[in-house]
Amino acid sequence: MNEILCSTGALLGRPNNRDYRHLKELFGQLVCDGLELMVYDSWYPEAEEMMRTLAGFDLPIPVVHCQKSLSEQLSGGIVRLINGEYIYYEMTTDEDEKNFERAILEFKLNLDIASCVGADRMVLHLWNGLISDRNIRRNVERFGRLKEMAEKKGILLMVENVICNTHDPMYDMRLVYEAYPDVSFVFDTKMAEFHGQTALLFEEEWRWMLTGGHIRHFHINDYGGGLKDWGNLRVLPIGKGHVDFASFFSKLKDYDYSGDYTVEATAFGADLGQRVALNGDAEGGGALLAAAPQDGPSSDCLH
Repeated sequence: MNEILCSTGALLGRPNNRDYRHLKELFGQLVCDGLELMVYDSWYPEAEEMMRTLAGFDLPIPVVHCQKSLSEQLSGGIVRLINGEYIYYEMTTDEDEKNFERAILEFKLNLDIASCVGADRMVLHLWNGLISDRNIRRNVERFGRLKEMAEKKGILLMVENVICNTHDPMYDMRLVYEAYPDVSFVFDTKMAEFHGQTALLFEEEWRWMLTGGHIRHFHINDYGGGLKDWGNLRVLPIGKGHVDFASFFSKLKDYDYSGDYTVEATAFGADLGQRVALNGDAEGGGALLAAAPQDGPSSDCLH
């Protein structure tokens, strides 16, 4: 494999109303192997039309990113920011069950979207938002149902190392692994760098993720903030932050990684993104990505 994908989250956003109809035109401006489709809940009311349109585009979309906030409905609680203070509310059993069943329906729709566009992998935020990993063990328990649903559709469900506010991503991922020894992960370089965990992947305690084949996909983007710098979470193109990609990819070459990479860096503007940063704005990012283990010439994505 070792294909390089572009996240549609880098192409669609508020400036262009996250309009999926632009994807065919925008993809034609990129030099990459395919797309990772980011699903938004704003698409749900017109899901059937959206699926017909994307299927008609016949774009290479091997990976779909499940709606990010879906996992917040797995936790059994809600956290709200009120007058500058985070307030936690524990749902009643009835509220929790209804919330979870709504999440199941939304997840099924995400799987339908993935099947429609021909994807065989799906990225999942198993914890997310203000509630984050506060009730992580409940999220992990409920992951089993999502995993089973995905397997029945022939889709590999991959848990991402999402930033969190109670524990840390590696801690949470170990909990998932202990409950589901065959689990697959997505390793995001920005998320890892935010927690100071980018290099941990290659340390003895965590090498099982690579040697056991649990890392099935990488999200490649830079980070310019400090440790757990919540005010500095902007996604940066490769080379615009302080992730040491040269070292990262050099170490990754020691492992038999055969998965893909998704480049994530916002590349749109009010003009519908005619300045596609993924092709040239990264100033050296292409050379850094070229150092990634891969089978073919896909590193041209950033040139």
